[in-house]
Amino acid sequence: MRVGIPTETADGERRVALVPDAVGPLTKLGIEVIVQAGAGAGAYFPDSGYQAAGARIVPDAAALYRESDVVLKVQKPGESEVALFREGSVLIGFLQPAASVGLIQRLAERKIVAFAMELIPRISRAQKMDALSSQANLAGYKAVLIASGSLAKFFPMLMTAAGTVAPAKVLVLGAGVAGLQAIATAKRLGAVVWGYDVRPVVKEQVESLGGKFLEFDLGEKDTQDKGGYARELSVDAKRKQQEMLAEKTKEFDVVITTALIPGKPAPRLITKETVAAMKPGSVIVDLAAEAGGNCELTEPGKDVVKHGVIIHGPLNVPSTMAVNASQLYSRNVSELLKLMVKDGKLNLDFSDEILKAACVTPPEAKAAA
Repeated sequence: MRVGIPTETADGERRVALVPDAVGPLTKLGIEVIVQAGAGAGAYFPDSGYQAAGARIVPDAAALYRESDVVLKVQKPGESEVALFREGSVLIGFLQPAASVGLIQRLAERKIVAFAMELIPRISRAQKMDALSSQANLAGYKAVLIASGSLAKFFPMLMTAAGTVAPAKVLVLGAGVAGLQAIATAKRLGAVVWGYDVRPVVKEQVESLGGKFLEFDLGEKDTQDKGGYARELSVDAKRKQQEMLAEKTKEFDVVITTALIPGKPAPRLITKETVAAMKPGSVIVDLAAEAGGNCELTEPGKDVVKHGVIIHGPLNVPSTMAVNASQLYSRNVSELLKLMVKDGKLNLDFSDEILKAACVTPPEAKAAA
């Protein structure tokens, strides 16, 4: 069985799906790892490192796809890549299935069995495969660094001969993995930190990291789905949330937004009127920019100034920390791959709840396609 690691083709993507340290354990399972020349260069993993670990380097994508039984990717493949797959081969990666219907249909037509890393179920035995969480951790950390680099103030309180400097006040909207990491990082830098989430159950987690929890009564009880993610609010609850946040956000120097709803546009938490009421020099870092943004004035992929407020709309934040991001993602996909291998051969057991949940083009979809 051969597992291929191609060079990522998405703009700005520096991560690689498998790092050299992961090659040895896969080889022991009877897997041959082949790597496209230069695949790890963006994350500073040279071809020589892969070769030393036991992988084989192939010159180009066409050669890699031609030989691979399983292809590991970070980003979803482009149309030119889909055409290179061998029929009946397996793809593992972030596929954004809800927003990529055409891609999923094309993969099914090509008889490619595809597994989306974002669909790994949130159960105990799948924790090591949870790539959404591993990458969100990095994004939450980096968001605070982006904010601290733009804010024209210190984060920590400082006592100097010229007087005492008050600490920055930071509000993190959304207390999932990225939000909690942002809270922890801002706290470590010395800021006074508050967290907000529509799910009251996360209050304890926010407070355990040294943050204070912002609570609103939105008139809704069931705000969390079975997977632990936030549910979409009613129109009335959304309006109340915007009004209450508008009153609070003007108190803060930094607002970091991380709120996402799987398969849907990011919830609008900060209106343009809210931005206008914030203090000049305040900073917003919108980690939901790729899904439309939590802030009405966010411009995805850009840093803009509106009403004196600096608004960052970064895209693919984990890729800016490509070394650690690749290492963590590599562990995630390796653990999933182990479920698919028996005696060195591909063995897709769809009675396994993890494989069943993550598969977006199961074998039976071939005929339907």
